[in-house]
Amino acid sequence: MSTLKFKTNIKCGGCISAVTPTLDNTSGIEKWGVDTANPDKILTVEGDISEEKVVEAVNKAGYNATPVKE
Repeated sequence: MSTLKFKTNIKCGGCISAVTPTLDNTSGIEKWGVDTANPDKILTVEGDISEEKVVEAVNKAGYNATPVKE
């Protein structure tokens, strides 16, 4: 299992509610969360999934995600 981080435009609880069904139903995602207090609105995803699949899922929900390299 890996932990991936993404800079997003998911700004608030309403945004989180909008992406929840998509991320919850994306195969390979075990756990996820968005740090809305961080200026970059960091999405952290744990699971067995590629960065491309997470970006695709977030885009499908109507938001943007850019991988963050640590």
